[in-house]
Amino acid sequence: MEHIRLSNICFSYERYASPALTDVSVTVERHETLCVAGANGCGKSTLLQIMAGCIKPTQGEISAPGCGIVFQDVDHQLFMPTVWEDVAFGILKKGTRPEDVREAVFEALRSVEAEHLAEKPPYTLSGGEKQRAALAGILITRPDVLVLDEPSASLDPRARKNLIALLRRLPCTKIIASHDLDLVLELADRVLFLCDGRIAGESPVMGRTAPGLLADETFLQGIGLELPLTFWDAP
Repeated sequence: MEHIRLSNICFSYERYASPALTDVSVTVERHETLCVAGANGCGKSTLLQIMAGCIKPTQGEISAPGCGIVFQDVDHQLFMPTVWEDVAFGILKKGTRPEDVREAVFEALRSVEAEHLAEKPPYTLSGGEKQRAALAGILITRPDVLVLDEPSASLDPRARKNLIALLRRLPCTKIIASHDLDLVLELADRVLFLCDGRIAGESPVMGRTAPGLLADETFLQGIGLELPLTFWDAP
């Protein structure tokens, strides 16, 4: 069942001559994990912010339910004295009864295995812990769609592995932008490739046995990407 539709989306930043996105059309099915892949500067972050309603397209139409977005730099989302207060912030602003807030906060923290972080100041957390805290702050609002921009960018290998396992467990529709193609291979049902603000290709992904364009070295190099490490030949 179709969940999100973008039709002929264009977007330009005033300070740049070249458009960030040109004529991008995409649909996302309910409970699908769509990964948006491309080299730095290809338009991934702009597309996700349009999907999440953070910015409006210069041209085109969008139909989307409520989205919760975790930005690439999660420090932009963690600004309260403690993780507990950060996670509670969204529902407190909605007027949730104080007696319901505590249970909701700890349910959100449990969902990302981060109850032990509740009383910690965000600035003391590792990259992986900050990701979990930011996710809890979004999940507590029960978004229909979870949007993540380069979620593995600042993570060490263990934190990255844990993040992949966590995202697999979450049942909601997920849209993930990344140039980490091994993460894309692990999580995506379908991958949309961007290059210079345009769709360069689209491919279903069914794991390592049927990775679609993720195994096409010529295509990937043509848009500034490399094969996932999974497909590199051993020396």
